[in-house]
Amino acid sequence: MKTAIVTDSTAYIPKDIREKYNIHMLPLSVIFGDEVYSEEVDLTAEAFYEELKVQKELPTTSQPPIGEFVKLFKQLGKENDAIISVHLSSGISGTYQGAVTAGEMVDGVKVYPFDSEISCMVQGFYALEAAEMAELEKPAEEIVARLNEMKKSIRAYFMVDDLTNLQRGGRLSGAQAFVGGLLQIKPILCFEDKLIVPFEKIRTRKKALNRVFELFDEDASLGVPLRAVLIHGNVEIEAKQLKAELEQKYPHVEFMLSYFGPVIGTHLGEGAIGLGWYKK
Repeated sequence: MKTAIVTDSTAYIPKDIREKYNIHMLPLSVIFGDEVYSEEVDLTAEAFYEELKVQKELPTTSQPPIGEFVKLFKQLGKENDAIISVHLSSGISGTYQGAVTAGEMVDGVKVYPFDSEISCMVQGFYALEAAEMAELEKPAEEIVARLNEMKKSIRAYFMVDDLTNLQRGGRLSGAQAFVGGLLQIKPILCFEDKLIVPFEKIRTRKKALNRVFELFDEDASLGVPLRAVLIHGNVEIEAKQLKAELEQKYPHVEFMLSYFGPVIGTHLGEGAIGLGWYKK
């Protein structure tokens, strides 16, 4: 059985890794005024954060058109028996629902839309795992079962420097953003029931990062094989240093480095740091 793996741009899987594992990517869009950019295609994370500094208004974001899903699914259906389409949380985007709708419109291939209930490279973990199994020609149903099993151990926490963008973008309530800004709190956020919610409110950036690492240690200290990713919002030097420290402390963990790209960066802003992981 031949299965194709699809994800969207918010997984932020590096192009070389997507090509290596034959993962197909549909981009979301970022709109600055009248300019529409497809993230990971004609707008890099670096260029996005530079543009963010000079723009007065926060950009908006949009999901891939249904037609793009249908076009890709039809193309993949010519050479595959099934398609597993992994997408960012349905609680913050309609992208997953787009895959569901498009899957119902395509004949000759079985489409399995998968709601990661999260985003960024943690979402990418699902696509990578699926691609690795697809290479071994595992049945699509078995791959989906593994992805659902992964959900039980996946954890991710992220710290933002400023709640303003999340509040303005409607991804966090105004009251929470107001309290965070007033008290100069560096909140730790997580995904819960498909939504971005406050996990803990901490006073300083250093203490917030240390708290995230404490949460990671609860699993990493058990010695079981983990795959983890450190994610940053245009603070690569800091992220690389933190990753090196974690690698030294946890040699049994496979660490990756990733970033909050344009769509997610629109809501989290510059300076955000996240850590996600799951049991291999």
